[in-house]
Amino acid sequence: MANISAKSEVVMHFTIKLEDGSVADSTQTSGKPAKLVMGDGSLTDNFEKCLLGLSEGEKASFTLGPDDAFGQSNPDNIQHMDRSQFSGDIPLEEGTIVAFAGPGGQEIPGVITEVSGESVTVDFNHPLAGQNVIFDVEIVSVG
Repeated sequence: MANISAKSEVVMHFTIKLEDGSVADSTQTSGKPAKLVMGDGSLTDNFEKCLLGLSEGEKASFTLGPDDAFGQSNPDNIQHMDRSQFSGDIPLEEGTIVAFAGPGGQEIPGVITEVSGESVTVDFNHPLAGQNVIFDVEIVSVG
């Protein structure tokens, strides 16, 4: 059986949970495992390091701190914007996720954290930034 190495093609199920046990993301909900080539950028280096050496059929669980998972929350990524910058069909309320066009045309999601008068506060940090996460994996195949 092949072990995962730096260039392996890996098919796996994964679940990312918070310390309270709530599930942030999981391939189990769709029933479709994730497929990636190690080093292709779909996982961060730290997530990939967790997979190295695992083999087909193996299950493992890793707890990662913020610096190894989604980074620390950066206050520079919290923006105060004028209400007029939002289209009328976006509900301006706490918790709403809004997609903005980034410099390269890619979408950058932000979460509205506060609405006060004409000011809307949007947090562009990853929703899991600053949190410890539990990364559960089940390796389906290694190529």
